[in-house]
Amino acid sequence: MVFIFDLDGVIVFTDRFHYLAWKRIADEMGIYFDEKINNRLRGVSRMESLAIILERYTGKALSEQEKTELAEQKNAVYRSFLEKMTPSDVPGEVRDTLQKLRAGGCKLAIGSSSKNTKFILERVGLADFFDAVSDGTNISRSKPDPEVFLKAAEFLREKPEDCYVVEDAYAGIEAAKAGGMRAIGIGEAASCEKADIAISSFSELLGLIA
Repeated sequence: MVFIFDLDGVIVFTDRFHYLAWKRIADEMGIYFDEKINNRLRGVSRMESLAIILERYTGKALSEQEKTELAEQKNAVYRSFLEKMTPSDVPGEVRDTLQKLRAGGCKLAIGSSSKNTKFILERVGLADFFDAVSDGTNISRSKPDPEVFLKAAEFLREKPEDCYVVEDAYAGIEAAKAGGMRAIGIGEAASCEKADIAISSFSELLGLIA
């Protein structure tokens, strides 16, 4: 079997880091920002996330250059949190399940919109674990566009219809289905009606190869 995993919220959990980094930027600009708004940012690109935050901005118009600089400032803060990550930031259940899937002959890939994907994988000791990594550095469109997953399938030399995508965000489920793949929802995405399979724990994936 072929599995393509989203990274944040599935393999590791960096949502809190994203929130704190965006919160710092929003506070400095006098923009109201809370965890409810932060949930809208899940699975979308950095610039699209900034656009959502700026919906409440009432200051002078910002140039594209200024927006790019704000996004870069956020990423610098976010990466300062990522630098503190260690292999212990991958839950034991996740690491054990990944190892068993691989031992069972499955192909494993990452499909994440984050441009920090490879850095995170390096910090948590999974840099060389996956057969392919498709991330924000090789795509031009973010989820719910299926590009990141289609690229992962291409890197694996597998047909989209033979791939299972594991996602925790609705946008990711939509992207998987748009790409002709089977979608497995975990966390919040387990309640997404478009998901083909819903799981409550990562280790349930082992039941698919039993």
